[in-house]
Amino acid sequence: MADGGSQQRFGSAFGYPAHRLRPEILGEIHSRPFHLLPTPRMLIHLAFMTDRENGDADREALTRLCRTRGLSGPDRSARHHAFAWGKGTLRWEQHTEFSTYAWDGPAQRTDDSDASGHPFGEEFAPPGDLISGCRLDIRLGSDETEKKALAAFDPTSLCFSEMDGGLARAATDFRQESDGLTRIVILDKGLGPARAGALAQRLIEVETYRTLAMLGLPEARRLSPDIARIEDGFVHITGQLRESAGSDSQVLLDELIALAADLEAGAAASLYRFGASRAYDGIVSGRLSAIGEVSVPGYETWQDFLGRRLRPAMRTCRSVEERQANLSRKLARAANLLRTRVDVELERQNRNLLESMNRRARLQLRLQQTVEGLSVAAVSYYVVGLVSTLAKGAESAGFLRSADPAVVTALVVLPVVLALWWFVRRIRRHHHAD
Repeated sequence: MADGGSQQRFGSAFGYPAHRLRPEILGEIHSRPFHLLPTPRMLIHLAFMTDRENGDADREALTRLCRTRGLSGPDRSARHHAFAWGKGTLRWEQHTEFSTYAWDGPAQRTDDSDASGHPFGEEFAPPGDLISGCRLDIRLGSDETEKKALAAFDPTSLCFSEMDGGLARAATDFRQESDGLTRIVILDKGLGPARAGALAQRLIEVETYRTLAMLGLPEARRLSPDIARIEDGFVHITGQLRESAGSDSQVLLDELIALAADLEAGAAASLYRFGASRAYDGIVSGRLSAIGEVSVPGYETWQDFLGRRLRPAMRTCRSVEERQANLSRKLARAANLLRTRVDVELERQNRNLLESMNRRARLQLRLQQTVEGLSVAAVSYYVVGLVSTLAKGAESAGFLRSADPAVVTALVVLPVVLALWWFVRRIRRHHHAD
C-alpha cells in the first residue's frame, strides 16, 4: 500500500516510470478550482503587480500574514495557498506578473458599503502595486433586491444582464467607489454554491484581466510619437536616397541604422507588454463567452460595454505593433539598398585606385628604363676611363709602344657600351622571367 501511494504521488500508473513533469501537468487543471460560495456571500479580490524581480517579496508578505494567525506560509514551489481568516477564507494565487488575494466571507447588509472582516487592513503589507480590486456581492434575487442593487450604480455605465442560463443576474458599472474597488453584484435565482462560485470567479477574472489588458495602451501611446519620428526620418532618408548623387550614402546609412536601432529598442521593450495584453484580452473574451450572457431589456450587456471600450484599446496596441513590424521591414530594405550603393561606390573607388596604381607603375617602368639607359652610359664612361688609365700606364711602363693610348681608348668605347647594354638587358629579362 505504501508503494502504491508513493507511485500515485509521483504521477505513475501500474508502476510504470512517469515523466518528471506529469504530476505538474496533471495537477495544473486542478490548481485553481471554483470554490463553493453559498448565497448570500461577499468577496474582495485584489491583484498586485509582482513580476520576477519581487516574486520572493510576494511570498514573504503572505508568509508574514499567515504567521499573524499562527499558521505556516506556503511552500517555496507553491503558486496558490488558502487559509481561514476570521469568518471567511483568504486565497492567494501567484501568476506570471501579478498575484491575487481573494477573501470571501459573510455578506454585509444591502446598504452597507463598508465591508468588514477582511484582512486588508493596516497589518496587510501589499507585495506590490495594486492593479485591480473589486468587491463582489452574491445576494438572493428578488425584485426589491434588484432595484436596490441597481440604484447603487452609475446609470451612464451600468451593465446588467442575465447569466448562466437565467439562474443569475449580474450588474456592475466598472467604476471605482470611495474605497477604490469596482463593485459587482450577483443576484442568485437558483445557482447553487458550485455554480455561484464559478460565476463569481469568471466575473472577477473579467474585471482583473480587462484591467491588465489595458496596460498595453499607455505603452502604445508612449511609443507612437517615437514611431512617428522614425517614420518621418525614414521618409527624409529615402527622399535623399532617390535624389542624391551617391556621395552621402555612408552618412545616410549611418542615419538609417540609428533609426532602426531606436525602433528595435522600442519594439523589444514593448514586446512582452503587447503580447501579455493580447493574452489577457483573449481571457476576457473567453470568460464573457463562458458566462452565457443574455441581455436584459433597457440595459447594456457586459460584452457590449467592454467591446466598445476594450476593443479600441487592443486595436491601438495591435496597430502600434504592426507599425513597428512594417517599419522594421522597410528600414531593412532601405538599409540593404544603401549598403548596395556603398558597396558599388567602394568598388568604383577601388577600380580608380587600381587604375592610378597602374599608371604609377607604368611611369615607374619608364623611369626605370631611362635610369637603366643612363646607367649604361655612366658605367661605360667609368670603364672606358679605366681602360684609358691602363693604356697610359702601360705606355709609361714600356709595354705599349706601337699604339697610342688615345686610340686604344677610342677602340674600346663601342665594345664596352655594347657589352654593358647586353649585360643590363640580360638582367632585365631574367627579372621578367622570374
